[in-house]
Amino acid sequence: MKVPKNPLRAMALTSAIVSQLAGGPLAGAFLGKWLDEQFAVQPLFLILGIFLGVGAGTYGTIHLVREYTGDE
Repeated sequence: MKVPKNPLRAMALTSAIVSQLAGGPLAGAFLGKWLDEQFAVQPLFLILGIFLGVGAGTYGTIHLVREYTGDE
């Protein structure tokens, strides 16, 4: 499938990639910090949340780019 060259489509893809790569670790950090406060184990859930957020953001980005390029 040939994708037409549209600068707005490229900007949308770029913003989606940036939001996934930044939003995943941020959400993981906030959730991890909240869980640390609930269970009183200070850096444990924060670190786990950040790592899980980076993994989820990377996975989402790879999935998005594969869908955009037509690869499976």
